Amino acid sequence: MRSIFFLAFLIPAVVGDLQVGFYNTSCPQAEDIVQSVVENHFSNDSSVPAALLRLHFHDCFVRGCDASILIDSKKKKSEKSAPPNLTVRGYDIIDEAKSNLEAQCPATVSCADIISLATRDAVALAGGPIYDVPTGRRDGLVSRNSDVNLPSPTFTVAQAAQAFAAKGFTLDEMVTLLGAHTVGVAHCNFFRDRLFNFNSTGAPDPTMDPQLRQRLAKVCGPKTKTLSKDHTVFLDQNTSFVFDNQFYNQILLNQGILQIDQELALDGASAATVSGFAANGDGFLQNFAEAIVKMGSIDVLVGNAGQIRLKCNQFN
Repeated sequence: MRSIFFLAFLIPAVVGDLQVGFYNTSCPQAEDIVQSVVENHFSNDSSVPAALLRLHFHDCFVRGCDASILIDSKKKKSEKSAPPNLTVRGYDIIDEAKSNLEAQCPATVSCADIISLATRDAVALAGGPIYDVPTGRRDGLVSRNSDVNLPSPTFTVAQAAQAFAAKGFTLDEMVTLLGAHTVGVAHCNFFRDRLFNFNSTGAPDPTMDPQLRQRLAKVCGPKTKTLSKDHTVFLDQNTSFVFDNQFYNQILLNQGILQIDQELALDGASAATVSGFAANGDGFLQNFAEAIVKMGSIDVLVGNAGQIRLKCNQFN
């Protein structure tokens, strides 16, 4: 029995070829096992929701939601080794959940489903919506470094919208999913140019709040650093570990960290949606639940396609 009680939203029982309760017969305790692992990690690390949200997004936007991001590189480099994925975290949570599931229900629950379920549980623990996750995904058989082509944090709204549209999302759904930046951090390397040399102008980004820029400049400094030495800052400078709508209120005040985040509030195509979510927190949570369930259905493998991996970091 799930024990998290927050704002809950109803999701259709069937989404594409997936269905809520797919493991009710084959592994009735599957969702409880995943939830227990996520809760244990969250109790020691409040950044778990941000980590799993990013892992989920980076998986689904490359070859679909098939857990291909989890594969370790061997002779050939996998998605995990691609530059955008070098700072992705949460693999240990998925591996632990998989190990526990294999002990109870061998070769039954896919790693792709574990990612979706774990992300749902983490969002709820951060104060976000509870929503049902349709399951029945299978795990992919391909993971290539060269396939990773994710939307850049320096994209304009138009460029980001094109990338999201290619995956079947509307502009409003894109603005909704980027609301996941209400939790999490960004390395200074991803926005340092906004602080010192925006678009090679030799000056800061004029759309950033001056006081915020001064604070960030002290943290980041002007020189590019290796990821291991590069500082991070919260994407939401207000309620950094709470899944809420404060992200939208902050970008309305020109306090967005990433360029694409700030652009959402400035571009006429997305500004109205930003203002709407800033004024209506429950509306954002409802829309987010629907959008992330849709994201979890991108190009899924079902039926006899793919496989059920025995270990999430390697093919069978």
